Amino acid sequence: MELKGKKVLVVGLGKSGLAAALFLRRRGAQVTVSDVRSAEALAQDIPALLDEGIMVEAGGHGLLTFRRQDLIVVSPGVPIDTPELVQVRNFGLPIIGEVELAARFLKGKVLAITGSNGKTTTTSLCGEILAAGKLPVAVGGNIGLPVIALVDDSREDGWSVLEVSSFQLETTYQFRPEIAVILNITPDHLDRHGTFENYAAAKEKIFANHTAEDVLVLNADDDVASKVAVRAKSKIYWFSRKRIVRQGACVHDGAIIFRASEQASPEFILKVEEIPLKGSHNIENVLAAVCAARLAGVEAEAIRSAVMAFHAVAHRLEFVANVNGVDYYNDSKATNVDAAMKAIDAFPGGIHLILGGKDKGSDYRLMRPLIQERVKAVYTIGSAAEKIFTHVEGAAPIVDAGTLDAAVTKAAEAAQPGEIILLAPACSSFDQFQNYEHRGQVFKDLVLARRGVREWQSA
Repeated sequence: MELKGKKVLVVGLGKSGLAAALFLRRRGAQVTVSDVRSAEALAQDIPALLDEGIMVEAGGHGLLTFRRQDLIVVSPGVPIDTPELVQVRNFGLPIIGEVELAARFLKGKVLAITGSNGKTTTTSLCGEILAAGKLPVAVGGNIGLPVIALVDDSREDGWSVLEVSSFQLETTYQFRPEIAVILNITPDHLDRHGTFENYAAAKEKIFANHTAEDVLVLNADDDVASKVAVRAKSKIYWFSRKRIVRQGACVHDGAIIFRASEQASPEFILKVEEIPLKGSHNIENVLAAVCAARLAGVEAEAIRSAVMAFHAVAHRLEFVANVNGVDYYNDSKATNVDAAMKAIDAFPGGIHLILGGKDKGSDYRLMRPLIQERVKAVYTIGSAAEKIFTHVEGAAPIVDAGTLDAAVTKAAEAAQPGEIILLAPACSSFDQFQNYEHRGQVFKDLVLARRGVREWQSA
């Protein structure tokens, strides 16, 4: 892909947009960045862009700015139905995402992971396993570094392990990971994609360019994810915690095993009880990582060692502290209903559940049976609180807390020793927080402040 002298517009100055703009400029492109946020909101990044000779359009998109380009690179946070993008697409201007741009330049092989839930844990674990197997590896995408930031250090004998979201995948066209993993497909981001069918179709783009030489790893226990196999040209491998699979990873007699083919003997990897992560959904994440890593060439013993040494990723069912006999867990990354249900399912009961944030078109009624069975009280926060109330009323007592601070305070006052306070919001964070990490960190700070107060009072 020749960039020198090309006029390129980067739409959206998030983390990936900034990285893409700098990458393009350093390869000789004439770069402009356009963002709907004000110059004041972008003040932290604008000086660095201007120093590199990158023009910045802030406070809105100008249609003429979009038309005067040879290429447009869209950040994941920018909807592809933005009016300016729709108009220039009709003129035939090429529009790609940051992942697609990076894929044109990455050296080595790619292991890409998508799914409605579990992406970050599985991606992080795959990175750890490949490193334990002495393979050159870099991890990025929707986690940590943007994919474009991995390009300069990528090498022909290495692996790029990427978490890719539906937002990133919908603007890919030639992206072709040697190993693609779909963990699950459940309703999410319907406010962005419009329908579940559109959302699922974006996920399936992870294998759109596969041939019979490439590998697709699928969840045999997920009704939607398992059905995509009929549309793939890839070699299919499966993972399952409920049944024996023909080739792939599964649970058998309390152990995780791997089969390279239907004819191959099963390989023991590790016992399920040796997995340090909480929740049955994390068994699925480990199975997916085991299958992908084994296919990448990592030996069983290195996989076992890496899994046993792995700890929960921040904001994913993360134990925060025990205060006054009550355990606090941070699952701020549970930004949809299915993820929140998996978090609730990780505990037998006695849960004080903090729900809410910005609604994504979700159906919270799906949570009713699990809330009724395991949750002592629900504490609602954010703009989705009223909808959540109408959907789960009667399943458990509901406290309209409004803010996270108030929810933690009210839950702490009600919880008894041996019970659990769980942040699993089932919503995005953008009504009150910068992102889910910010929300999770605020929750942890509130919890640790309560522990500090208690310790000071005891002293």
